[in-house]
Amino acid sequence: MPEAELPEPGRRPTLLIADDEPTNLQVLRQILQADHRLLFAKDGAKALELAQTERPDLILLDVMMPNMTGHDACRALKADAATRDIPVIFVTAMADTEDEAKGFELGAVDYITKPVSPPIVRARVRTHLSLVRMDELRETRMQIIERLGRAAEYKDNETGLHVIRMSHYAQALALAAGWSEVTAEELLAAAPMHDIGKIGIPDHILLKPGPLSPEEWAVMRTHPQIGADIIGDHRSTVLRLAREITLCHHEKWNGSGYPRGLAGEAIPASARIVAIADVFDALTTARPYKKAWRVEDAIEQLQRDSGQHFDPTLVTLFLSILPQVLAIRERWAEAATATTPA
Repeated sequence: MPEAELPEPGRRPTLLIADDEPTNLQVLRQILQADHRLLFAKDGAKALELAQTERPDLILLDVMMPNMTGHDACRALKADAATRDIPVIFVTAMADTEDEAKGFELGAVDYITKPVSPPIVRARVRTHLSLVRMDELRETRMQIIERLGRAAEYKDNETGLHVIRMSHYAQALALAAGWSEVTAEELLAAAPMHDIGKIGIPDHILLKPGPLSPEEWAVMRTHPQIGADIIGDHRSTVLRLAREITLCHHEKWNGSGYPRGLAGEAIPASARIVAIADVFDALTTARPYKKAWRVEDAIEQLQRDSGQHFDPTLVTLFLSILPQVLAIRERWAEAATATTPA
């Protein structure tokens, strides 16, 4: 079996099969036992119990079962946060279009009619296990990216909550600017990497309590390129976006930023969005070297810098979604330093 079918390398995926007819359970056992670990339930209640305790990778569920139907069991699975993400395939003799539609409405991912065809069962199971594996790989990649971003923030006397807040601000602003949900979600995943290059800045410069000398500033301004070099060139759209943001988020609309002195729309839109999100959060959060600004003061600063530091159109859009921004800020507030919005 190809590795992409496995929820975890090195083990067989676990399938839960629920059917009140022993003959049907035996048929599915013969079809699937060679490549999978199988669990069996003869009613919906037992299926729910096994789903909770064993967390199978996929559930094959009959519809017509005593006491609790497959539809009821599926509804209960999808209502529980612990089991809602387990894919459900209905395996049933009910072949009407309305029956299939009801199954999909309840959250099932597929529908196999009885009597089952072994090649079809294997193919459908293989397909949905592959999708599970891809989702897990994608989630793992996103988590790694976020944690690398947090590593840079901790080195810079900030907290991991900063990268969470600013990346959610960036996603909200991207949606307001007309980005698709998919692309805005990629921005959410990429934005935490924006300051990863600070890992390469010596601590005596990065953590210096007073003003930096011109020579120290020259070193500090290398962190965008260091970050871009750390991320490298990839086919992954998220990592390409992360590199673009890392390299360009200190550029300014009027061309006075660094490292390349880009101006206006020559600065990638992703970096222009992240610049606003990053600065707003930095201003409104307490740091060892400063108190948190009031929201109204931070907004005034954004307005003063509109057309100078920041894309003026994006500043206007950011102000238009301020209630959403403040809700994000409240959700991910610093325990000891959160301030009340003005």
